[in-house]
Amino acid sequence: MPLPFFTDSTFKFLEQLNANNNRPWFNEHKPDYEQFIRSPALDFINAMQPHIESLSPHFTAVAKKTGGSLMRIYRDARFSKDKTPYKTNIGIQFRHLAGKDIHAPGFYVHISPNDCFIAAGIWRPSSKPLSQIREMISDNPRAWKSITSDATFKRLFTLSGDILKTYPRGYAKDHPMINDLRRKDFIAIHPINRADVLDPNFLTTVYQRYQVASDLMDYLCNALELPY
Repeated sequence: MPLPFFTDSTFKFLEQLNANNNRPWFNEHKPDYEQFIRSPALDFINAMQPHIESLSPHFTAVAKKTGGSLMRIYRDARFSKDKTPYKTNIGIQFRHLAGKDIHAPGFYVHISPNDCFIAAGIWRPSSKPLSQIREMISDNPRAWKSITSDATFKRLFTLSGDILKTYPRGYAKDHPMINDLRRKDFIAIHPINRADVLDPNFLTTVYQRYQVASDLMDYLCNALELPY
C-alpha cells in the first residue's frame, strides 16, 4: 500500500498557523512548513503529472516551489480587510497551458483544517471568457445539460460559486438557461474530509474525480476556444 502524501502533521501545522498568523511565528516554523506542507504537496503534484496528462495534454502539473501548480502561501492583502500574511490552506491548481493565474480553467485541490474539496472548472473569469461561456451555454444548452445532469456527476459534484442577483446583459430574464447564465463562476465542487486526504489512495481519488469532471472541462475549454 502506498504511503500517504499528507499526514496529521500537515493539518496540525495549518491549525497552528491559523492561530499564529504572523511573520515571526512562520519564520520560526519555516522548517515545519517545508516538511509538512510544501514537500508533500510537491510530491503529490509530481505524482499527479501523468494522470493530468492522461486527462488532457493541455493541462499542467508543475512541481515547483514557486510558479508551478502549488499556490503561494503568502496572501495578497493589499485590497483585503484581513491583513494576515499567510493562507491557512494548501491550494493546488492544475491549470490550462493558456492560463497565467487562478482564473484559468483548471483542476483544483483544496486542503485546510475546516474545508477540504476537489474542484474543476473556472473561477471568476474576466468579462471576455465569461461572455464566451454564457454564449456557449445559450447556443449549446443540450451538451451543458447532459454534462451537469449526468447521474455520476450529480452524485459527486455540485456546481458552486457566485451568481448574479439579476440577469446578465443581453439575455432575457425568462431565458430557458437563465439560472446557469447568471453564474459568475463555473466550478464543480466535490467535498472531502480529513480522512480522505490522509488516505494512502488520495491521489487515486483525486484522479477519479477529475475523470468525472473531464467533460465539464472539455465544454468550458471549447467555449473559450482552447484545446482540450
